[in-house]
Amino acid sequence: MKAFSMLASAMLAAAIALPAVAADQTKLYDPMAEAEKIVVPVELLSKDGAKPIGNVVIVKNAYGLAFYPQLKDLAPGLHGFHVHANPDCGLTEKGLGMKAGGHWDPDKTGNHSYPWDDKGHKGDLPSLYVNADGVANVPVLAPKLKTLDEVRSHALMIHVGGDNFHDHPAALGGGGARMACGVIK
Repeated sequence: MKAFSMLASAMLAAAIALPAVAADQTKLYDPMAEAEKIVVPVELLSKDGAKPIGNVVIVKNAYGLAFYPQLKDLAPGLHGFHVHANPDCGLTEKGLGMKAGGHWDPDKTGNHSYPWDDKGHKGDLPSLYVNADGVANVPVLAPKLKTLDEVRSHALMIHVGGDNFHDHPAALGGGGARMACGVIK
C-alpha cells in the first residue's frame, strides 16, 4: 500500500509539474527581441498607392540571415521572395516596383538559382509561404547572406507567383509581377 501511495504521489507531482515545464518550452522565438535586427516595412504595390501589410524582420544567425515575415493581406500560396538591387519600390513605365531593379547579383552570375548555392544571384531567397488566410509568418533562411550590412540599401520583393529557382522555363524563377515590396534600411 505504501508503494502505491508513493507511486500515486509521484504521478500527481509529475502531472502538476509537466504542464508548467511544457508551457515554458512552447514560448515562440521573437525576432524583435534581438539586439541586432533590421525591420523592413512591406507594402502591397498598387497604382492607386501602396498599402502597408506588415514587416519582415531580418536577423543574423550561425547559418546566415533569417527573414521573419509578419505579413497579412497577401494571396495564399508560394511566392517568389528576393532581395533586389535598388532601395526603391517605385513604379516605372514598365510596372509596379520596377525601380527596385533586378535580383541582387553583386557577383554578376547572371543566373537565378537556389538560395543555398553559389551559382546564382545573392538575392535569391527561399519562397515565401502565405497561408489560406493571407498571412505569411513562416521564416526563411538565406545561407548566402552573412551580415545585416550587406542587405542594407536594397529592396525586399514579393512576387505574384512561385519560384522554381531556375531561369527555365521562365526567367527569374517564373515569379512574375511584383506584388509587395519594402526597402531594407
